Amino acid sequence: MGNESHHHSKKPRTFVRGISGEYNLKQELQRLRSLPRVIRAEDRQFLDGPQHFSKHYLEPSDGLGQTLHIHLEEYAPGGVTQKHGHVNEAAFYILDGRGYEIHDGVRYDWEAGDIVIVHNNCVHQHHNADPYRPARALVIKTKPMYMFMNMLFQKLVVPNPTEPTEHGVGFVPREEEDVVPSQP
Repeated sequence: MGNESHHHSKKPRTFVRGISGEYNLKQELQRLRSLPRVIRAEDRQFLDGPQHFSKHYLEPSDGLGQTLHIHLEEYAPGGVTQKHGHVNEAAFYILDGRGYEIHDGVRYDWEAGDIVIVHNNCVHQHHNADPYRPARALVIKTKPMYMFMNMLFQKLVVPNPTEPTEHGVGFVPREEEDVVPSQP
């Protein structure tokens, strides 16, 4: 008996993260079904600045969803974000403007209508290439799944700028969305 390795079959093993505590599917479904199904833009505020702003619609901490983190990014004229890396991947749908990314030292240009993919473990930074106009992106991440698996790791390499760009002085993110008239 004393010669068994630590891999013996009698020892409980955890491969990702142990799930413990009380879980009741019926109660969880009741909780989820009681939550709002529409998240209004006016109920969310832009955070950060002065070159990069975020409005979070669905994030891990609010309990509204279990697999996605969705937020709107607004880049001030000529704005740049922090340089950072994280384990989870992200997809940026470019709503308007033009800019570029630096991913692991490689530049990738983008414009409205493009999708930018940030791969797992990529050190990256987002740039608005237009010194006079803002740019916007809708960001969808799988961050909650990584948090559940205890695989969340994020590293700040260069912090967000604390001063506005030359043409971004006084810039405030757009709260109003362009509305396309509905068809009769």
